[in-house]
Amino acid sequence: MSLPKDASSASDALNTSATPYALGPMLHKPAEGEQWWRRAVIYQIYPRSFKDSTGSGMGDLAGITAELPKIATLGVDAIWLSPFFPSPQKDAGYDVSDYRGVDPLFGTMDDAKTLIDTAKSFGIRIIIDIVPNHCSNEHALFQAALAAEPGSPERAMFHFADGKGEGGNTPPNNWASLFGGPGWTRVPNPDGTPGQYYFHLFDATQPDFNWRNPAVQEEFEKTLRFWLDAGAGGFRIDVAHAMFKKESMSDWGGAPDGTPRPGFPFADAPMFGQPELHQVFARWREICDQYPGDPVLCSEANVRPLIRLADWVAPGQMHQSFNFDYLRTLWDRDALATVIGDSLAAFDTVGAPTTWVLSNHDVSRHATRFGLDGVALDLGDGIGPRDPQPDTVLGLARARAATVFMLGLPGGAYLYQGEELGLGDHTTLADEYRQDPGFLRTNGAKTGRDGCRVPIPWVHDAPAYGFSPNGETWLPQPGDWAEFSRDVQENDPASTLNLYRRALALRGELGLGLGSLSFYANPDLPQVLAILNGETVSVLNLSDAPVPLPAGEPLLFSDANGAELAAEGLLGANAAAWLRATDG
Repeated sequence: MSLPKDASSASDALNTSATPYALGPMLHKPAEGEQWWRRAVIYQIYPRSFKDSTGSGMGDLAGITAELPKIATLGVDAIWLSPFFPSPQKDAGYDVSDYRGVDPLFGTMDDAKTLIDTAKSFGIRIIIDIVPNHCSNEHALFQAALAAEPGSPERAMFHFADGKGEGGNTPPNNWASLFGGPGWTRVPNPDGTPGQYYFHLFDATQPDFNWRNPAVQEEFEKTLRFWLDAGAGGFRIDVAHAMFKKESMSDWGGAPDGTPRPGFPFADAPMFGQPELHQVFARWREICDQYPGDPVLCSEANVRPLIRLADWVAPGQMHQSFNFDYLRTLWDRDALATVIGDSLAAFDTVGAPTTWVLSNHDVSRHATRFGLDGVALDLGDGIGPRDPQPDTVLGLARARAATVFMLGLPGGAYLYQGEELGLGDHTTLADEYRQDPGFLRTNGAKTGRDGCRVPIPWVHDAPAYGFSPNGETWLPQPGDWAEFSRDVQENDPASTLNLYRRALALRGELGLGLGSLSFYANPDLPQVLAILNGETVSVLNLSDAPVPLPAGEPLLFSDANGAELAAEGLLGANAAAWLRATDG
């Protein structure tokens, strides 16, 4: 591969440092297209925990609209809005009872349209979170199925099946729920006798749709058009990899989440990654392409290996897919280098951008994870009061560094509300407050995701830190969050909030999202990861001691004393920096 423009002079400059950095080959060329989604920074809002405008203790759409000016100062391109549809809220809104409405908890349809239109005035798109794998058991379609006879068109919208064995008392297969317990729930016949079972990959209140039924596909095409007509800028597709199940629905000896086991590779999991998915996504892409503004499709597809995930973003499929391999990676130099290289190689085969993400509503926040050395948390689980507690100072330092380095990578980036404040999880949340069905269905064996979903702080000395006007919160906040409140950080140049603002502004100015990538090999610094993106050097020090910096013009440091250390030719411990490569 050829070196990037001015790579030789950049390499010379780097080699002037006490410890030389050797430039490797270009692994990723600048993006050929300049569509917004190729380099987009997308900010995830979890509505119930963002801002409560009414005092209900639940965040709402009007609260989001009121704070759009503050989001705009971050410099993001779009907001991914977690579900706000009508729902009994058994799984925090991911149990949808009406895909074309707004739950009164969050406001009205007029509130949704106002939010979409106001965001557009700031140049921000609103991406709607669609949940096509399953709905609520209160959805009209499932209620009709319960009232109908076995074999009816109503039941064909879902996965209903007779049980096995005497009296049908054994579920149709051995599939389990990802929230714990069996994946099948039995329903009574109209006369009260035990009847068929229905399948639910998640909670029993979340029946899975039968995507082999064209009527299901038509139903969701109507939903996409409904929100596109309302001005949505695209869709995040929840659990996209699970929509189709293997037609035989045969027993599975592997883990419920498809985690590879000897003899049971992920690719064979009968409830994930079925090839028929791609016909549906091609149709959805056609629909999006009919609307102005280049609406985006991003799949939450937990698919391995990475090269297989490339099928999801091939031409005519999704625009983006979440990079779970990157999200899973621990604070480890070689592991990070491997997943970055593999990600770019896989997605480049189909001309698609890679996405990078460190936190979301389903995983412990990275400020918490990186404060736990060597601990690999399962996606969908967190840390509770009986677990070893993270080193919060170390975790925040590493989180800031990880974010700076991530934003220096080419491709798209996702941010989760509150990470720009340096928030970690509420790791001491008492059991009595927990609401995650993963915690409830396993009797606490799984801690669940509540800790990363706590309402975020706005004002240091206000009730609920300004989240709500009267101090009500649907989950209690930690008692030490005053220092993380947005008002405290606004005017502090060294705050995490202002670090995010500087990094995102520079990322746009330098064109890093559409840039290239080459690694710098440095055998004398095995815990340092360095890349060249265009003419910008990004360096991440994963060690607990300062290391020599490459030569270059300083642009950004993740640590507050980075500039002072740079004057001595050093990069701080657990820190990251951006430099403009200069001639030696």
